[in-house]
Amino acid sequence: MALRYPMAVGLNKGHQVTKNVSEPRHSRRSGRLTKHTKFVRDMCGFAPYERRAMELLKVSRDKRALKFIKKRVGTHVRAKRKREELSNVLAAMRKDC
Repeated sequence: MALRYPMAVGLNKGHQVTKNVSEPRHSRRSGRLTKHTKFVRDMCGFAPYERRAMELLKVSRDKRALKFIKKRVGTHVRAKRKREELSNVLAAMRKDC
């Protein structure tokens, strides 16, 4: 914590230092499309399970879509992330049309 006032006690106590700015961790960039993934997505579209999940999301079957994706990707957290990603894609498609 940086020193704001020259005090030895209280919330703003301590030796004044400059903050050490570090690079964001590699784990923080998960979920971002790489150039390669983006290119493949453009050329081939979505995987069959992703297309089925998008159909479920179109008819407002969010819970069923989550269960379906979870069975395919393995974990609940990854399934939630994938469902969110696919619903964002659907929203973008709706906005374009």
